[in-house]
Formats: sequence, C-alpha cells, structure tokens
Amino acid sequence: MPKQDLGFDYHRYHRLLTEADDEDKRRALIELLIEEKARDRLAAQRASDRAAMTAHTIATVLKNGRS
Repeated sequence: MPKQDLGFDYHRYHRLLTEADDEDKRRALIELLIEEKARDRLAAQRASDRAAMTAHTIATVLKNGRS
C-alpha cells in the first residue's frame, strides 16, 4: 500500500470531490489540486535553495577559518 503524502489532506479532497456534482465544481477542484501542488513544489524548491545557501555559507566560513 502506498505511503500517504503528509501534505495531502485526503478528507478535505474527498469532501470536495463528493461535492463536485457539476462541471464547474469539478473544474474548480482540478484547478485547486493543480494550484496546491504547484505551491508545494515551490515551497520545496525554496527550502532546497535555502539549504544550499546555508551549506555554501558554512563552507565559506570554515574555509576562511583555516587560512
């Protein structure tokens, strides 16, 4: 069984899917899913960038300390 994504609000999406009883609501749900996935990917990219900057700064500080 696949591991459930911690950021995925299964109950909320299930409720929204149940309420999506016409084309407009289904499209709105699809757009919401796309938007939230894009936001999650952007947040992950920012976290990765911050980690890389921190590692670079630490390496620079350590390098300068040896000189």
